Amino acid sequence: MQRTLLAGLLVVAACESRPAPGGAAPETAADTTPSAPTRLHAVAGFSTPESVVHDTAADVYFVSNINGSPAAKDGNGFISRMRPDGTVDSLRFIDGGRGGVTLNGPKGMALRGDTLWVADIDAMRAFDRRTGAPLRTVDFGSRAAFLNDVAIGPDGMVYVSETGVRFTASGEMQPTGTAGVFRLRSGRTIERIAQDTALAAPNGITSHAGRLLMGSFAGARIFAWTPGQEGLTPTGLSLGGVDGLEALDDGRIVASSWDDSSIVVIGDSATRLIPGLPAPADFTIDRGRRRLLVPLFNDDRVEIWQLP
Repeated sequence: MQRTLLAGLLVVAACESRPAPGGAAPETAADTTPSAPTRLHAVAGFSTPESVVHDTAADVYFVSNINGSPAAKDGNGFISRMRPDGTVDSLRFIDGGRGGVTLNGPKGMALRGDTLWVADIDAMRAFDRRTGAPLRTVDFGSRAAFLNDVAIGPDGMVYVSETGVRFTASGEMQPTGTAGVFRLRSGRTIERIAQDTALAAPNGITSHAGRLLMGSFAGARIFAWTPGQEGLTPTGLSLGGVDGLEALDDGRIVASSWDDSSIVVIGDSATRLIPGLPAPADFTIDRGRRRLLVPLFNDDRVEIWQLP
């Protein structure tokens, strides 16, 4: 089921981000990077891994596992904990249905202090990063149907993208009219900060240089937003199907592209950094070791890549 649903989403994204045959040239271009990263580990055993985040205090990685359909409230989602050498020391560190934990389809994650924030379909859930104990749930109700990526903004608040889709019983994807980006003021009050028609099916978000960067799963453009700003500012091109979005220490913006099965560097055109990654989801950067950790959504594994 999950493969069928995501395949449908990919078809829509590809159609919206590319011209019809015989039309104008696509707005993206790609080159290969001359200095390629190297793969260190391919860690298997996950179940539809969607996001990775680095807990620098404990020096471990958290991996969210949807474990089924991305939109199903089935209560079986979980979060794994992995060491830098690729050892999974706790597959179900936070486990839906155990210890008072509710997790359905956990996707994006972000750490603020000792709190791990997780997007879970139509709710944001907070957990203690040290123990995994549930701390808080913020229910979005009818305001969201497919919460996706999470970031700590330039103002220190929690932001989450709402892709704004739902799936019928037959697997057909339908827009909900809720797409946008939300802010949790003080971790409780929900505020919509972006609802731009150009930002189709918002997914990857990250904070960089005082701005919030946003990517579109159904398009190629990357947008920037500064707290207090009206509207969004186009700031670069990907290769379409943006899922994860991060900034390297040298200031370059990188994104995972489902349309191109790669990690790309954003610019006036997109440059492939790591090609050949099927369904690359919400990756993270281990800045101390200069590594990228990429969850492969359909392959149930996380790959660890060393940057040159």
